[in-house]
Amino acid sequence: MMARRIGVLALQGDFEKHKRALEAAGAEAREVRTAEDLDGLSGLIIPGGESTTLTLLLLPELLERLHTFCETHPVWGTCAGMIMLSKDASDPRVKPLGFLDLDIQRNGYGRQVHSFESDLKLSGNVEDAQTPLHGVFIRAPRITRMGENVEPLAWLGSDPVAVRQGHFMASSFHPELTGDLRLHRFFLSLRP
Repeated sequence: MMARRIGVLALQGDFEKHKRALEAAGAEAREVRTAEDLDGLSGLIIPGGESTTLTLLLLPELLERLHTFCETHPVWGTCAGMIMLSKDASDPRVKPLGFLDLDIQRNGYGRQVHSFESDLKLSGNVEDAQTPLHGVFIRAPRITRMGENVEPLAWLGSDPVAVRQGHFMASSFHPELTGDLRLHRFFLSLRP
């Protein structure tokens, strides 16, 4: 079977580790910097970084193609990527794409100095759900409102920290940093 070809938005942030995780999970991975780089892809990851910087770096041509691509392809946003996929980031400097029915608080778990790691409870829809997933939270966004069509995939205490809505996924932590590929494999199972 031919491997799915997944893009990783490579404007800033930790795109290299996502590429390696995708390849380890059996996909082909390609860095996306221009609108043309989206051609031939079957999904996209928007990695962590700075949502304010991402807003500035998404120039009109790429932004327009990204909107069109997101409508018909699986897309996963991690950390800043979660903010970019949300409906509201409660910060006028950020222009979210508005696909996920979430409201987000940037740095909702604190600033860089408050970064932490914790084991997370998984939904039964994720493989090996009885084994906790280790989450790395770095200036992590917090979900402050979740629409009724959004399905939690992982929790930190009672807070949902990974979610799915149709062919969209988002996580407020960094699964690419732990070597645990369960969420990358879950993403590869999504179809438009």
